[in-house]
Amino acid sequence: MANEFQGSKDYVASSELLDSVNIAMALEKPLLIKGEPGTGKTQLAQAVADNLGKRLIVWNIKSTTKAQDGLYIYDTIQRLYDGQFGESGVDDIAKYIKLGKLGEAFDSEEQVVLLIDEIDKADLEFPNDLLWELDRMEFYIGETHRTVKAKHRPIVIITSNAEKELPDAFLRRCIFHYIDFPGPELMEEIVRVHYPDVEAHLLQEAMDVFYAIRDIRDIRKKPSTSELIDWVNALQIGGITADRIRAELPFVGVVIKKDEDLDILKRGGLN
Repeated sequence: MANEFQGSKDYVASSELLDSVNIAMALEKPLLIKGEPGTGKTQLAQAVADNLGKRLIVWNIKSTTKAQDGLYIYDTIQRLYDGQFGESGVDDIAKYIKLGKLGEAFDSEEQVVLLIDEIDKADLEFPNDLLWELDRMEFYIGETHRTVKAKHRPIVIITSNAEKELPDAFLRRCIFHYIDFPGPELMEEIVRVHYPDVEAHLLQEAMDVFYAIRDIRDIRKKPSTSELIDWVNALQIGGITADRIRAELPFVGVVIKKDEDLDILKRGGLN
């Protein structure tokens, strides 16, 4: 498969995830990524861009985001301000047209990777409106009578934290992949990307305790991959030996972020 994503030196991906990325690119469909926080959903887009030598454009979605925002905005406030203070070029409307992230991707001379991050934060109409624009691959700027037509279809990666259900029509037009939480073997590989020289016994003990915490039934916020990576670094910096980790839980605030979870851990310990 031409232009194939093979992972990157900073991002460890399962074979299933690699396949999903490459199939989405081959079929020219958006790739919808779900998974619990800390499983590398957002970082995937950067890894794809780095591996393929393409520019990454990031569109962070908010509760107020509309699909139109991704195309362009007409900055009438700035034009009015400039007019009041006698700035030159006020009659040039094009000067006040600002392309959004989707518009920027369409207008790029080279193919880009477009990350649409946390799509489930927007209202229910947004996903279908978004795919309408992606299907058309062009949009019209009424204020300047200009049509922006995509020179290259961007590689689109969409992330969701499953905060709300996405429309079926939207799901039908995406390639879907759920990033499973890494098992110990893959997790060790991920940590060693960041800290290749970490002592084996220290890493093993830290991982054992980490997974034991995640297995506690009443823990509300299970620690993520990124928190394990930070914890391993803290243990190394602090000169903590492997035999102290389970007994003392040093720097536990790196992996436990809620008072209730800390109380549960203190009461029950790690059996």
